[in-house]
Amino acid sequence: MQSVIPLVPHGGPLFRQVYAGLRKAILSGAFKSGERLPSTRELAQQLGVSRTVVLLAYDQLLAEGFAAGRAGSGTYVSAAIAPAKPASSSESSAKVRLARFGKAAAAAWSKMNVPSRRLPALPYDFAYGRSDLATFPFALWRRVLLKCARKVSVAELDYGHAGGNASLREAICAHLRRSRAVNCDPSQVIVVNGSQQALDLVARVLLQPGDTVALEDPAYQGTTEILRAAGVRLLPVSVDDQGLDPGRLPSGARVVFVTPSHQFPTGAILPLARRMALLKWAARRDAVIVEDDYDGEFRYEGQALESLQGLDRDSRVIYVGTFSRTIFSALRIGYLVVPKSLVAAFSAGKWLSDRHTPSLEQATLAEFISSGMYERYLRRVRRRNASRREVLLAAVNRYMRDRVQIGGAAAGAHIVMWPTSRISEETLVAAAAARGVGIYPIAPYYLRRPERAGVLLGYSRVTENEIPEGIRRLARVILHDI
Repeated sequence: MQSVIPLVPHGGPLFRQVYAGLRKAILSGAFKSGERLPSTRELAQQLGVSRTVVLLAYDQLLAEGFAAGRAGSGTYVSAAIAPAKPASSSESSAKVRLARFGKAAAAAWSKMNVPSRRLPALPYDFAYGRSDLATFPFALWRRVLLKCARKVSVAELDYGHAGGNASLREAICAHLRRSRAVNCDPSQVIVVNGSQQALDLVARVLLQPGDTVALEDPAYQGTTEILRAAGVRLLPVSVDDQGLDPGRLPSGARVVFVTPSHQFPTGAILPLARRMALLKWAARRDAVIVEDDYDGEFRYEGQALESLQGLDRDSRVIYVGTFSRTIFSALRIGYLVVPKSLVAAFSAGKWLSDRHTPSLEQATLAEFISSGMYERYLRRVRRRNASRREVLLAAVNRYMRDRVQIGGAAAGAHIVMWPTSRISEETLVAAAAARGVGIYPIAPYYLRRPERAGVLLGYSRVTENEIPEGIRRLARVILHDI
């Protein structure tokens, strides 16, 4: 029998290529169960390779049970091998039953409203939720990374502590105490793979299907979909221009998720009176507060409010933070600050999830923070963000004036633009894109139908020179009511 097995240069060892070709032929049914394979001499001649190459391939097939040798007769396809069934037009693959989490995850995937990289790229893209890659000192980061790689010991390359690198936990703790008035010690810090894993761990450790959970409306989709996948009962609480009103919280909620420093996505800042009322509500209801401080490092107007966790005296607040918004998204390092009574449970949950976050990156980040480089970098980012924000607000005022209202401008790295006329978000986004301007709808973040249309504009990656022209083009869309 003539056997066609393509052998390619740089395709790996020849015997592996021959083995793979024979294995594929057996599984596809080209060689049927019990059928005799070509002799090693015959196949070597057909393929133009040495007989040793074919012998090694046959040895691998025999070792894995795809073939069986018969003394004095040759090598045959194993009787236990059944050829793969050809795909039919009505059923191309097996229908595997999904678990509740799998169904929820699959349903969430199609709804996620994460700004993706547009192809082709728009010249004026006001994408939000991204760090300023142009400002980050990558050359300095590479030097620190190389230094950590050179001095790392063999022992440090073994499994690490589930809670994270000790030096990084100390550095995070010291930074949070200074910058966000978080009340903690290093033992309360759990290093995770971004804030998304932090939120997932909160759901896994604290919630059971059927539990009642209060959530801001609108809210970050990553939080909403994690909670839906956990099977909890979601109770949306509308936010106003001062964020979540504790007076509207349902009495039966076990946990409430909030973004007090810069409500996502509206940008409202929770005032001190509401923060204190929220803590009192939690104490009264024996509830837990999850504070997602996703961009609390950026504040431009007035005195920065300390974290909600820093005001907590009953150990009811779980604090979530991330470096994805300040350093770069691909780093995938975030953290939880949990009450001491929950450290063991969250550490175990992290271990069960993925053992621990990559060690070398943790060591690099620890040095980056403890050396003062992170603080210096943050000061540069704040200055650049503040400058871009001023240019953005000035351009909106110049070109659109009373045709839009602006929210969320006092902090963070995005604003919300609310057109004063009735307009379709979908139509507005499409019309802006046709003029080369990237803006993003707010409606997907609502759990209930929003009362008005709005769009998000980020300014961490657009320059002061690009912003005015982008807003001028957007104004032409809005002023002409599309």
